[in-house]
Amino acid sequence: MIICTKKKKLADLLFKKNASVGFVPTMGALHEGHLSLIEKSKQDNAITVCSIFVNPTQFNDKADFEKYPRTTEQDILLLNKADCDILFLPDAEEMYPAHEPVKVYELNYLEQVLEGKYRPGHFQGVCRIVDKLLQIVQPGKLYLGQKDYQQCMVIKKLIQDHFSGSIELVICTTLREPSGLAMSSRNMRLSKDARQKAVAIFNSLQQIQNHIQHTAFASLEETIVKSLLQSGFDKIDYVVIANAENLREELHFNPQKKYVALIAAFINGVRLIDNLLLNTEV
Repeated sequence: MIICTKKKKLADLLFKKNASVGFVPTMGALHEGHLSLIEKSKQDNAITVCSIFVNPTQFNDKADFEKYPRTTEQDILLLNKADCDILFLPDAEEMYPAHEPVKVYELNYLEQVLEGKYRPGHFQGVCRIVDKLLQIVQPGKLYLGQKDYQQCMVIKKLIQDHFSGSIELVICTTLREPSGLAMSSRNMRLSKDARQKAVAIFNSLQQIQNHIQHTAFASLEETIVKSLLQSGFDKIDYVVIANAENLREELHFNPQKKYVALIAAFINGVRLIDNLLLNTEV
């Protein structure tokens, strides 16, 4: 595996190879979910590029940024084992040169709800770094995990607005631990007890799926909030059942629409998110 730390070197390297490129952007602390994206990219493309960069502009909480797990040596071992072709490993100065003007992205409703509401500025930071990375790598396909559902929608809009839809976004199913807990870099910060309790998020999503057709959404959401708090969660940012196409909240089940249930909750000070597509057969 080739490791690049400079934008120009990476761009020059990919230009010379002149082959189909798949791209997996990450913030490191890699797990099987990330590696499944690498595997999918390798099936589809001649060259697979992975980036590791803990992006400071998408953290609205400085403490959260500082606590984010950094396991670069282990990550490199995992990527080598997965036969990743190129790792882009820049530092902050490389990605954010001094005095660079800040680009603003029109995200409209997408950054006003859910993650956008509870993490102001988060998606602007996501777009800044993904825009930069896509300009450098210029992949044919971009691979993301469904766990960050809203982020996938934001990046889809970024590609449509700023890359003329020239990059194919491939959204891969969330990988889960045997317990059902969604794989996440943040899980590294959970104690054994908290990890066991955190399974309640996935159980709650399944409960929503089982009752969505016969229960008013607001009532179901309220029940799940109470259940999560009783299960050991410290605070719930949201439990929402939304239209899967646009993330608009809905009141009642309509068999003609697709829905997604989304949860963000804190346990032992660690913020976890998860989601589940509901009536996918529509």
